[in-house]
Amino acid sequence: MGVFGAIGLFGSIVFHELAHSLVARRYGLPISSITQFIFGGVAQMDKEPPNPKAEFLMAIAGPLSSFALSAVSYLAFKVSYQAQLPLPALGVLGYLAFANSLLGGFNLIPAFPLDGGRALRAGLWHWKNDLRRATHTASRAGALFGFILMLSGVFHVITGDFIVGVWWFVMGLFLRGAAEASYYQVIARTMLGGEPIRQFMTPNPTTVSPDLSLDQVVEEHFYRSLHDMYPVMEDSRLIGCISSKQVAGVPRDQWKQLRVRDVTAPCSKENTVDIDTGVLTALSIMNRTGNSRLLVMDGDRLAGIVTLKDLLKLLALKLELEGVA
Repeated sequence: MGVFGAIGLFGSIVFHELAHSLVARRYGLPISSITQFIFGGVAQMDKEPPNPKAEFLMAIAGPLSSFALSAVSYLAFKVSYQAQLPLPALGVLGYLAFANSLLGGFNLIPAFPLDGGRALRAGLWHWKNDLRRATHTASRAGALFGFILMLSGVFHVITGDFIVGVWWFVMGLFLRGAAEASYYQVIARTMLGGEPIRQFMTPNPTTVSPDLSLDQVVEEHFYRSLHDMYPVMEDSRLIGCISSKQVAGVPRDQWKQLRVRDVTAPCSKENTVDIDTGVLTALSIMNRTGNSRLLVMDGDRLAGIVTLKDLLKLLALKLELEGVA
């Protein structure tokens, strides 16, 4: 019963997130991934909904799908009861009916980034015609709800219900962090969304020759400039890049024998961007690949290099100068 109940629960969460994804695709918003974790799931969108209506329909699709699954599970339970199926089957169906109704109801709480919080944001967005302010208000509601969950957890721990208390406290902590992160994600998209990467790249970056030994490139470049990635040029032609991670994967006693060209990573969509690429697209590539530096290309020519540190500094400066709360 435990195994089938767990499989059914995670299947229900996937169904819930797929409902969000289908509506998102209807409005031209591709879903890059669906991540399951201990509290539920998250469908990751690469940009914000185009209007309040799309936001509301995407938000409400998940809870409605959960309530539909709950109804189906309950009907299956009633039919199975009439057919006198074994008790374990009835138990699993009853559990799934309850779990899906709880999943749908919990997500309807108006606390961003829960679905109810997204519906609240859609209403505020429609009313004030300001996505940033709507997100700020909905995120504050989410942070407050998270704080209430944390207080509830502390109360349960004090009264002796340790496991439930820890569960509520961790969930509240997670929701508070998610609410704040979601707000600043919107800020980043709003303030950097239309900016091309050419404005923030470092032009004419330091390059290395493919004929250098690994020992030389470490001593003369990595240790001196403290950068963790360099473009590799051969006869004014970019052939790839070398990073500290690549060098670290080579045994230390082989650094004198091996050359840069032996470990150079070829240019690909994982480590390069076009000069006219938007900042958010570059950040998305960095997030997906784990690369904190990207080569900026102007056709076949190396135009510069952009780093995650510089983009985060830019965002922090914009937040300070433009007075975003």
